[in-house]
Amino acid sequence: MAFGLYEGRMKAAIHALKYDRLQPAAQPLGRMLAQAIGQLAAETPAEMLVVPIPLHRAKFADRGFNQARSLAEHALGFLRKSHPQWRLTLASSTLMRLRATASQAGLTSRQRRLNVRGAFTVSDPAAVTGRAILLIDDILTTGATARAAAQALLRAGAATVWVATLARARRSALSRRGTEAFLEPMEENSGPAGNTLPDSLHGVSIHSSHDQSSF
Repeated sequence: MAFGLYEGRMKAAIHALKYDRLQPAAQPLGRMLAQAIGQLAAETPAEMLVVPIPLHRAKFADRGFNQARSLAEHALGFLRKSHPQWRLTLASSTLMRLRATASQAGLTSRQRRLNVRGAFTVSDPAAVTGRAILLIDDILTTGATARAAAQALLRAGAATVWVATLARARRSALSRRGTEAFLEPMEENSGPAGNTLPDSLHGVSIHSSHDQSSF
């Protein structure tokens, strides 16, 4: 689920948050993310762990904050008011980035997949076993980062992984049929670590609402 396309004012706002470190921008952007996530309420489990895509410690030290976590925190604040019956719990330390990866900007789809392959691990597999996960990031381009993170969660025993981002690139490699990908969530038979998962996003549900106005 993405609120809008990664272009125009939306792109400028995300750049202001990430690169200009304009952290107050996270609140209105988080509200937009909450609107997109809210559309999933009727079809997702009543209780979910909300997991922001983590930064490597070196990147975090340089930036001073994780934009995905900031967006998730603000989005949850709005969702607790708009969907009080939906039990969404922030689990920002659940997913860890094992190594520093090169920036995904400018890389091909294959290079992006290789760049983040094996980059994530779950700090406490027992905490995600059998749980439904809502994975949060700021931008979805080819889905390589979301794929790598989701696979780590599924291998650790998560039942399903749903992905929500603030913005989505117009051209997406996630779907061979167009810019929207609707994938069925994987049930608990995803198995523990060691089971082989396909390179596609089986087990991950990604919905797009990119026809909304960005502001």
